[in-house]
Formats: sequence, C-alpha cells, structure tokens
Amino acid sequence: MGLLSQRVERSEMEPGDHIYTWRAGYTYSHHGIYVGGSKVVHFTRKREAGGAGLDSAIAVSSLLLSRGSDECPSFPDCGFQLPDSGVVLTCVDCFLGGGALHRFEYGVPAAAFLAKVRGGTSTTARADPGDAAVRRAMHLLRHGFGDYDVFENNCEDFALYCKTGLLLLPAAAAGGGVGRSGQAAAALGVPLAALLSTPFKLVAAGPLGMAAVTAGVYCAGRYVTDIGVRTDVVKVEVKDLSAHLGWRRARAQEKKKQQQEEEAPAAAKSLLPLKRKRETCV
Repeated sequence: MGLLSQRVERSEMEPGDHIYTWRAGYTYSHHGIYVGGSKVVHFTRKREAGGAGLDSAIAVSSLLLSRGSDECPSFPDCGFQLPDSGVVLTCVDCFLGGGALHRFEYGVPAAAFLAKVRGGTSTTARADPGDAAVRRAMHLLRHGFGDYDVFENNCEDFALYCKTGLLLLPAAAAGGGVGRSGQAAAALGVPLAALLSTPFKLVAAGPLGMAAVTAGVYCAGRYVTDIGVRTDVVKVEVKDLSAHLGWRRARAQEKKKQQQEEEAPAAAKSLLPLKRKRETCV
C-alpha cells in the first residue's frame, strides 16, 4: 500500500480493477474500470463547442487522450461510444495516453487514508467483487451515466459506483458541491482548509504551525467526504440507475433555468443607462 500512488504492471490487472492514470503533469487523474481483454470502460464528456473553464478543460483533455481512434492497432472497436453518452470503451493503451498505470485502493484503514498525500487514489469503502464492477461498467456503456460534471459526476465517480454500487442520496446531491470523488474533494479542500484554519493563526507556532493546522483540516475534510464514511449514500442496482440519473438531469436543467432567470435582470439593468442616454439625445 503506497502513500503516493499505487502503480502496477499490466500483468497484475484483473477484470473489475479500478485503474487510473495521471494527466497534465499530475494535475488530475483519469479513472476507469478494466473489463478484461486489454479493454477499459470509462466516463468522460462528449466534445462540446464553446466549452470553457476547468470543467470543460479536464473533460476535453480526457476525451482527446482516452477515446481511442479508428486506427488503434490494439483494438478495432477502440473508442466505441453510444450517441449522447459519455461512457466509452477503449484499449488500455489509449486510456493511458502514454501515462503510467495505477490501481485505486479500496478498504483502506482510516489512518492510511489520512496519510495519503493526494486525493482520488483510495477510499475506506469496501469494493464489490470484480465481476460486479464489470457488469455495472458494461451496463453503463449501453445505457450511459448521465451528464459529466467535474465536481459532482466525473470519471472517478463512475469508477467508484461500478466498484461499490453506492450513490449519493437525492437530498445530498441536491445541495450541489462534491460528489463521491476524492479527487474533487481534494481540489476543493485546499482553499477550504486554508480558510477554516485562519482562526488558528493566533495559536499556530509560526508558518510551520499554520501549515500543520491547514494540512490537518485538509485531511479531515477529505476523510468526511469519503464515500466509505458518508452516511448520505445508498446502494443502487445498476438497472435502477436510470431513475436516479433522470432526477439529476432534471435538477441540472432546473438549475440552468434558474441561472438564466437570475442573469436576465442583470443584463436588462446594464442596458438601462444606454436607453436613458438615447432618450436624452432625442
């Protein structure tokens, strides 16, 4: 059990393994389920015109590096993906995109989990047998896994569900924020830890003390959002997943509509001075 990573050789992989590889200079990791036969099922976002920001950048990067191509020498059907679905089947080579192969760890003791430097490499949750993970991954390849969201429904969330069958309860997901992904929790945890540790400046013994307090808050934040610790998760059969994903899609559409309604008055207000100026000129 490594504290920095869980690098493995291809010969060590077994069907149902949750694997990942680091991208963009260890900025983030891309996750998938090894289904045997040198094939991986993983989740990304379809390429969309006009995308911007962290969400789009990570998703597009994963898409370009992992979707495979018509000329893949290893697997004729590499890059198989149904329309309107972010779940894709590729060979191991295309999934890795030149990166190293790592295996995600399950059932990690709390002490070892807290000692991990990076989030998104392990969980305290217990994994189901490998054949269950393969069955879920292949089912989702045919039926999809909803809309990609870098914080709430990403490639790590996909792999975690395939391995455990656990999903956030609707009430928890409605609040937005972080899904099951340890990587997303870590990304949000750094600034949050710095903010929450600010009151301890008076008692921290200089910069080193402050750094220790911040690190402690960061690790604690990762732990309480871990899928193996949270109490707002439920086991969902893969055949019943469509109902849950349909609810998430409806919530996303409602959120988008609300955002548009909030932006409309602001846009109208910004045009008001221009309208008054024209009336004055007349």
